[in-house]
Amino acid sequence: MDITYRLEQKRQVLKDFPGPKSLELAARRAASVAKGVASTVPVYVADADGGVIHDVDGNSFIDFGSGIAVTTVGASDAAVVGAVKEQVEHFTHTCFMVSPYEGYVAVAEKLNQLTPGDHEKRTVLFNSGAEAVENAVKIARVATGRNAVVAFDHAYHGRTNLTMGLTAKAMPYKYGFGPFAGEIYRAPMSYPFREENPQITGKEAAERAILMIQKQIGADQVAAIIIEPIQGEGGFIVPAEGFLPRIAEFARENGIVFIADEVQSGFCRTGEWFAVQHEGVVPDLVTTAKGIAGGMPLSAVTGRAELLDAVHGGGLGGTYGGNPVACAAALAAIETMEAQDLRGRAREIEATVKARLTKLRDELGDGIIGDIRGRGGMLAIEFVKAGSAATAKQPDAEVTKRIADYCLKEGVIILTCGTYGNVIRLLPPLVIGDELLADGLDVLEAAIRANA
Repeated sequence: MDITYRLEQKRQVLKDFPGPKSLELAARRAASVAKGVASTVPVYVADADGGVIHDVDGNSFIDFGSGIAVTTVGASDAAVVGAVKEQVEHFTHTCFMVSPYEGYVAVAEKLNQLTPGDHEKRTVLFNSGAEAVENAVKIARVATGRNAVVAFDHAYHGRTNLTMGLTAKAMPYKYGFGPFAGEIYRAPMSYPFREENPQITGKEAAERAILMIQKQIGADQVAAIIIEPIQGEGGFIVPAEGFLPRIAEFARENGIVFIADEVQSGFCRTGEWFAVQHEGVVPDLVTTAKGIAGGMPLSAVTGRAELLDAVHGGGLGGTYGGNPVACAAALAAIETMEAQDLRGRAREIEATVKARLTKLRDELGDGIIGDIRGRGGMLAIEFVKAGSAATAKQPDAEVTKRIADYCLKEGVIILTCGTYGNVIRLLPPLVIGDELLADGLDVLEAAIRANA
């Protein structure tokens, strides 16, 4: 890609990492910020651009996290920055529910165009992924007159009360925060690496989930089925081919709203605009956030017009939902995605990363790499105890943490995830250059070899 970066794209970690300025900020933080807010790295950001993050002490890190899949177009994309500056000079807020503005309408039009399906659509804007998910459930319940909602094993849908109920992982997301919203049920997910029967097909795994829904709830009681087409916090789990289409078909046959939670997987991240497109699935509702606006807080629910329009006037909204500055950023970020063909770039990243990691796994034999999976720039490595990959597949969270720590000390920021804490997820900005990507992979490979 022909991109001009504002900051030099290289890593550099000084000997006194973390440096004195970061340590000073850490002390101020300890005295002022709630302990419940955790951070992955012990340094404080001064600047960021393309695929690098600079801290306050002069260190430069390769960014393999993108703020959890948010800065897809980079942390300071010129188009996004320009659009934000221009909008700020006019107005920062009026509240769309009071005095509406064109930016909100333009974002809705663009989302109606980009999301899968040629049916008539509507969009409503919010601030966060959890808000989008919660409102998608509200819409489904009003439109169907039903209450039950089905989520899946290993799911992550947010931190509000309702979305914590949908989320499958207790620590740190749910522990001690209950009771949660009712009428939420959990179905078995297709997790190819950890299936008891490794020969089970995606369609068969879907029938297993459908049987649970029919027996434990009753299809005619279900308002919505919600699923991440590629699960995020659960471990970047890609369901077996055929799973998503069959679940969507079952929903359609039974008047159930099929919600694709594309908060992490949307906006070119997987090599398509949305991850469901890899199998031609057309959801009834799509929830989006993260990569939508180049780092500005924005989220959306987009879907069938008859579903969103079933909600009474005033039933959807929020003071900051569809903030004009965030809308300007979203339109600019989408423009960058189109102009730079970030779908294609995501596929290039996938080819590069998987080739490197597959070769490494083959060299290590029955070692600590249990599985390599994902699509586009949403990739993962699942680590297991040495020698158990082919049999017990015992999760190894300790080695995963050691690998992440090694990478950080060498100047590469990577994130862990997974129900068992044993997955490293790779989410580089899709504008990352080939040389920087290769350098980051060199560090990751060295970390894995050092712990194999």
